[in-house]
Parts: sequence; C-alpha cells; structure tokens
Amino acid sequence: MSATPENVVIVGASATGLTTAQHLRRQGYEGKLTLVGDEEHLPYDRPPLSKQVLAGTWEPERVLLRSEDALAELDVTLVLGQPATGLDLGAKELSLGDGTALGYDALVVATGVTPRDLPGTDLDGVHRLRTLDDALALRAALLAGPKVVVVGAGFLGAEVAAVAREMGLEVTLVDPLPVPMLRQFGPQVGELVGAMHRDHGTVLRCGTEVAGFRSSGGRVTGVELGDGSVLDADVVLVAVGSVPATGWLEGSGLPLGNGVECTDHCRAAPDVYAGGDVASWYNPHFGTRMRLEHRMNATEQAMAIASAIVGDERPFAPIPYFWTDQYDTKLQAYGTFPDGARVQVLDGDPDERAFVAAYLVDDVVVGVLGWNHPRTLREARKLVVDRASLDVAS
Repeated sequence: MSATPENVVIVGASATGLTTAQHLRRQGYEGKLTLVGDEEHLPYDRPPLSKQVLAGTWEPERVLLRSEDALAELDVTLVLGQPATGLDLGAKELSLGDGTALGYDALVVATGVTPRDLPGTDLDGVHRLRTLDDALALRAALLAGPKVVVVGAGFLGAEVAAVAREMGLEVTLVDPLPVPMLRQFGPQVGELVGAMHRDHGTVLRCGTEVAGFRSSGGRVTGVELGDGSVLDADVVLVAVGSVPATGWLEGSGLPLGNGVECTDHCRAAPDVYAGGDVASWYNPHFGTRMRLEHRMNATEQAMAIASAIVGDERPFAPIPYFWTDQYDTKLQAYGTFPDGARVQVLDGDPDERAFVAAYLVDDVVVGVLGWNHPRTLREARKLVVDRASLDVAS
C-alpha cells in the first residue's frame, strides 16, 4: 500500500478492533473509521467475564472498554448488531447481515472465535461462555444454587469451576485428558492445577470422555461419561475450546487455515489485515506460525496493524503473555509451552505453590511460567527474549 487509506473498516468490535481504531487516531490518522460488531453492546473486555462478572464482583458496565462519549470523541462510526456475512476483495466491499455493503480502502478482520460445541447440548441449563450476555445468563443460573458440571478443563473451564466453587456450589470438572490445562502447560503443572482444584472441593473427572447428556422436559439433568457413570447436573458449562470465526470469509479468497493466515506484518491480502484471536501469523521470534487467544496479544497486534496502515510497517514478533486467576492463585506466562518441552524450576517451590519454571526445547528457553511469583517471572521473561540456553537458565 503506497498511501494512507482514506476509509478504514474494522470488523469485530472487541479489544482488537477498538484498539486498532484508537491507535490509528493516536498516530494522527484523520480518515474515515468504521467499527462493525455483531453484538449490540459497546466494545467490552472479555477476560473478566469468566471471573469478576461471573462472580458478581464487577457490574457489567465495568467491562466496557470505552464510554459512549469517549467513542464519540474517537470519531468512529459504530455499526453494532450486524454480523459480517461476506467479503468481495476485488470490489473492496464488505457485506453485512442486513444486506447492506460497506466499501473500504483498508480492512481489518478481528472477528475473534466461536465456541466449539458438543452434540446433544441444545438443552435448557447447558451454557457456553463467550459474550457478556452468556456470562450474565450463566451467573443467573449459578445464583439458583445448582449442581454444576463443567465440561472442559482448559483456561475457561477451570476459571468457571473456581468461581462456581467459591460461590459454594457443588462442582465437577470433566475433561478427556488426564489433568487440567494439559494442553496449556503440560503434565507437571497440570497435576498442580488439579490438586489446587481438589483442595478447594471441586470434583475432578479427568481422563474421561463425555458420552452424552440426560434431560427431562428439554432441560439437562445429567452428564453421561464414557465409563458409564452419570453426573447429576442442573447447570452445565461446555468449554471445549473455540474455532476462528472465519465462516463468513469462505470463498472470499483470503487464505484460511487455523484462522486468517497473515504474513509477519499481519497482512492477509493487499489492504487487508487480521488481528486478535482470529489471526494466524508467522512470528519471526519463534520461527513458527501462531494464533493466540490472549488478551495482551489482542492489544499488541492491533497496535501493529494500526502502525502498518499509516505506513510504519514492521514485523510483529511479540513474546506472548497471558494469565489465569483461579481461587487465590494467579498463573502468568510468557512465551510458548509446546508439547514435550522440558520443565525446569528456576525459583521457588512447586510444593509451596509459589515458583517460576522455564520450558525448554532443545535446551533453549521458549516459555516461563509463574505461579504466584510475579516479580521473579518478569525478570525471567528475558530468558525467552534472549532465547537463553539451559546453562544460562541454570
């Protein structure tokens, strides 16, 4: 792109989309800005949904990323409650759910992800958690004091199980893998996460598939497990991962794989960028393609895209950062945590649940994790930045 575009359309009115608009204005962009969202809500933050909003410690309004007045100052046209339905790259035109079309000079795709589902879960009492409305509906259900089954022990499922348990509810956490958060942090840390949940009274049924659901009158009454047992349930949360929200882009010509595939400059096609949960891009720091569903990445990638749009283009090569809060524990992490990585404790003691550990591949530090140990973790981040060897890490 040789000149700054006069008309930027951003599809996805969440953290990535709004941050792109904000950063464009901060960099002096004076052209037309349009932000399209499929929800009616003003842009809001998602991490508190499974924690503070679900627990009731935050009012829903607190998750708004910017007030209506502040959005007006940003001089951005909001098109809310309209899902994108198609893209014509040649005509540079975006189709919306109401049949209208929006032209653009530059397009940013930030449509996030859609929760995966399980068959047979179209029942009252079965919930998913992606949106603010989802969180409020789940909280209302939990306030009735039900027996709760959470299907899926990744970040979302483990966080919701912790909140429900702290509300005094009877909670069972189910996952086909042997320990919670195995995909995120491997077996050693997964064992610790499992022990933490058991200590707080959550029942774990790990290593067990869900075979089906029982119901009465259209409402869920139980969860059938692969070993033949049945868990009584009044409320079920299905948290079995997400898929990139790219269905509306099929046939558009954009490269789609595990998300919208971009260059290391977040560009999917001439004048088209993708960022946040939906984007798959080559991260030159790690020498691999990645797609991250992390809040910090949403901000950093949006800033990179905005800079690229105004002509300050450079490779996007962040050190990923993410966290999870469960009970009185904060887990924070920098970098990547691939299968088979060797785990080495750098400081603290896992038995005391306060430590920092490095994850190494071929004796190179690719990630560091802190369990209630934030200061040391921040210092350890440099090991990932420097691609430190085992000798340096020791």
